[in-house]
Amino acid sequence: MAERIQKILSRRGVASRRQAEALLASGRVTVNGQVAKVGDVADDSCDEIALDGRIIAAGGPKCYLMLHKPAGYVTTLSDEKGRRTVAQLVADCGQRVYPVGRLDLNSEGLLLMTNDGALANRLMHPRGGIEKRYFVTVRGFQGPELAALAKPIEIDGRLTHPARVRLLRSQADGALLEFILFDGRNRQIRRLCEREGLTVLRLVRVQEGPLSLGSLPRGAWRPLSEKELQALEQALNWKFLQDP
Repeated sequence: MAERIQKILSRRGVASRRQAEALLASGRVTVNGQVAKVGDVADDSCDEIALDGRIIAAGGPKCYLMLHKPAGYVTTLSDEKGRRTVAQLVADCGQRVYPVGRLDLNSEGLLLMTNDGALANRLMHPRGGIEKRYFVTVRGFQGPELAALAKPIEIDGRLTHPARVRLLRSQADGALLEFILFDGRNRQIRRLCEREGLTVLRLVRVQEGPLSLGSLPRGAWRPLSEKELQALEQALNWKFLQDP
């Protein structure tokens, strides 16, 4: 049923109706990818509503999933180019869930999906600072690049936090590196490697905060346990207390 967007934003806990009207007036809200304005309506059951580009999950039972994203899938619910999406991989979960952050088309590994917009926004907030761990196979690695890979890089006019990088294995056909990021900006690892003349052969996210991919098969998903959710909340609360 169609209703005023500010009413939907208020019900989803984003802002009061008056604050929601201000968000709409400033052009920060989109519905199905189109900028919305005060007075517009949307269907809470099927329309995709976003604030500053971040999907605002609908109400109802909370659902928290870990997906092992394979390469070749885009981290969206739909794709205008007809590519395969992560939504197709979790279609049988029983809820409409949204990806938390992104893994690019050719990247693999741990991807959180949820309909809890508040938790998703905290995880993606720059102050969240949840560590993300990646295994990255590269070609062209000689050794001296290691220190340079840890240095910040400018993305969208803003410097990233320094990364932590170490060599896990080196052989003739490529080197395996471990990256730990604190912000995980758009294609950050690939940009760092390109800057140092390295070719990324494979990129897998294996950990996000206290959550580990473990032995979850590629393309499969599972719900987070209560213990995992509590550990995630504790990690988020600690980071927000450390960085007021």
